[in-house]
Amino acid sequence: MLAATTVLAQDGASVYKARCAVCHDSPTGRVPGSNALRTMSSAFILQSLNAGLMQTLAAGMNSRERTAVASYLGSKTPPLAASLPASAFCPAQKPQPTKELASVTWMGWGSDVENTRFANSDLAGLNAADVPNLKLLWAFSLGDGTSVRSQPAVADRQVYAANLTGQVFSLDSRTGCIHWTFVGSNPVRSAIVVGPSVHAPKRNAVYFGDQGANVYSLDALTGKLLWQVHASDHFAAMITGAPILHAGVLYVPTSSLEELLATSAAYECCTFRGSVLALDAATGKRIWKTDTIAGPTLPTVKNKSGTQLRGPSGAAVWSAPTFDEQRNVIYVATGDNYSEPATAMSDAVLCLDAATGNLLWSKQLTSDDVYNMGAEASGRDYDFGQPPILVTLAHGKRELVIGQKSGLVYALDPDRSGELLWQQRLGEGGPLGGIQWGSATDGQNMYVAYSHLLIKPVSDPSAFMGSRFELDPKRGGGLFGLRLDSGKTVWKAEPASCGDRKQCSPAQSAAVTAIPGVVFSGSEDGHLRAYSTSTGEVIWDMDTAHEFKTANGLAGRGGSLDASGPVISQGILYVNSGYGQWGGMPGNVLLAFSIHGK
Repeated sequence: MLAATTVLAQDGASVYKARCAVCHDSPTGRVPGSNALRTMSSAFILQSLNAGLMQTLAAGMNSRERTAVASYLGSKTPPLAASLPASAFCPAQKPQPTKELASVTWMGWGSDVENTRFANSDLAGLNAADVPNLKLLWAFSLGDGTSVRSQPAVADRQVYAANLTGQVFSLDSRTGCIHWTFVGSNPVRSAIVVGPSVHAPKRNAVYFGDQGANVYSLDALTGKLLWQVHASDHFAAMITGAPILHAGVLYVPTSSLEELLATSAAYECCTFRGSVLALDAATGKRIWKTDTIAGPTLPTVKNKSGTQLRGPSGAAVWSAPTFDEQRNVIYVATGDNYSEPATAMSDAVLCLDAATGNLLWSKQLTSDDVYNMGAEASGRDYDFGQPPILVTLAHGKRELVIGQKSGLVYALDPDRSGELLWQQRLGEGGPLGGIQWGSATDGQNMYVAYSHLLIKPVSDPSAFMGSRFELDPKRGGGLFGLRLDSGKTVWKAEPASCGDRKQCSPAQSAAVTAIPGVVFSGSEDGHLRAYSTSTGEVIWDMDTAHEFKTANGLAGRGGSLDASGPVISQGILYVNSGYGQWGGMPGNVLLAFSIHGK
């Protein structure tokens, strides 16, 4: 067995150098670098090569070569479900049903259907005076050291979390012990959503999407699968944005990474189109589906290698929809086009009728943004990676506010077909920069994390082409407080220094979260910081990039904070730590903090 493993590793090194290194040793755009690949499990890499996103690019590799390169790159840690000790589970195994429906205190991506990412004092159970006293309550290992992406949801003493091996957990909020586990068929990237179940009175259901574009509904009390549906038939489709649940209907966004496949000159890029689905929350039955691009996909031009290209494509919906109860509509933000021709609904905010899915209006904020990982596109990759936030100002005026990877923040009028009210530039944008995953608001200000992430080449004779890529420790970004009525800057908190920390960036890409008087922002440097909403002063700073003793008894380590943001409920702050994508520090823990750790 040892001899076979050694042979596989040697073969894998050769296969990697011949087939993979040209992209992953010199990553651009959304291509993960070799450092990020080494944080993934061998099983996950092999699944991606055999049936996942990399299937097309791996078409010329036989099964031995795929297994070899997965063995060479990935970790050999066994799946989490197979390694959980009995002590990881709660003594009673499962929570007992009660006569009352468990109250949902953080329902999904944005805490509410308006995506404010704000918890008032009653829901948060914390105030500004409590924050400096936050200490670790428990840590939970989410698996084999891969990046953690999904964001948890909370209902009473139940915390629902997921990982990149497709596992979902129900944890006790006070101890981190496991009530139940569920194993899906693909990595889970979307936030978990929890809300009333139509199947059983006084019960909640758990909803989420996976990297294979599957949507799931589980019984929140037992973890039993209620239904599973496929949201898109496109082979590269996936679900990154969380669904939202409203009045028995689940609204699901779809995205993809087909633009990455354009690195292959033989690939006919591109045919995927973003969409939003409305599903009956009780059965998963489709009510309607609306694509972000209308009309057929047609042959366009041929690339330099003579491969036929297709379009229009793209306009993926990377983030959660936003629900407007006053008008019974939903708002979604779209990404760039993957291929020519450019369309009018890419890099835009769309308004859809919640009952029918009909498009009521759209507001494009960056035009002609056609981007893929190949050399054929000329766009800037200025996707919207975060949802619009619906807010009502003190005088009753309503706004949709949103940040973009272009570095711009916008306010639109939801009652005047998306008319632009104001815009504010916070910095330059880019594929890995600008304003990314999520902003927050307390009804007075908007709090926006800005990322100036840069991956720079470093000479390394042992690497493919003589160089490798590292994060630039001097490129940060910062956190901004903006007035909702004008977009003017109230304050800016400069990014912290990486000091002597290796492979570090002070960029702030992760979603931010607010409570009265405080806004929390995670950084690529591994720190979660709390800022005064009045001054931008840091009032609490927690370094999460170290090892933790975990409630489930498995190895746990924190790292970079990116993608999802803190969830705050009933006096406890939950946050994922460890995001190894794009050269960040890998990790695998869900952390819970409470006042004095009690």
